Amino acid sequence: MMATTHALAGLAVAALVAVVAPEYGVTVAAAGLAGGVFPDLDLYAGHRRTLHFPVYYSVAAAAAAVVAVVSPSAWTVGAAVFLAAAALHAASDALGGGLELEPWKGTSERAVYSHFHGRWLPPRRFVRYDGSPEDLAVAAVVGVPAALAFGPSVQQVVAGALAVSAGYVIVRKRLPAVATWLFAQVPAGVRRHVPERFAP
Repeated sequence: MMATTHALAGLAVAALVAVVAPEYGVTVAAAGLAGGVFPDLDLYAGHRRTLHFPVYYSVAAAAAAVVAVVSPSAWTVGAAVFLAAAALHAASDALGGGLELEPWKGTSERAVYSHFHGRWLPPRRFVRYDGSPEDLAVAAVVGVPAALAFGPSVQQVVAGALAVSAGYVIVRKRLPAVATWLFAQVPAGVRRHVPERFAP
């Protein structure tokens, strides 16, 4: 799924917490958005493996939630939301497509790596690929209600994320051709540093 979809899913987690603890609204909104995006910082270094921990994030989020309930503060509540959003991101990647350059072809059986199981989890393809129309639908379904739990600033972030998402959906299937062309322009000495899935 798109990074924006993951961010908005993280915001949805934050919205649930904000309903119960509105005094932490700004903190949990930021933590949810950041936690939703965080695992994808491994995009160019072992994507969906280096920073994706579907089991361990969940365990850490549960532990952090207990700490937040026992000793609530901006830090403890924010940490719990961040970890829960990261856990949701890593786990939900298994619901999408594989890691190939053109995931709509369904040729990869690698969705997300589970360090706990020591293997790649296969793609379920409920969301066929990042940037698919259903990916945008998920972003809207989780983002719009979540935005209602917060003020105008967060609502503007959600509107911007949905606009970016819509633009990405429009160009998504053209990107592999662009990536192939760019790869051909890269000096040979640099190509070995380009992730394998971006190579033609």
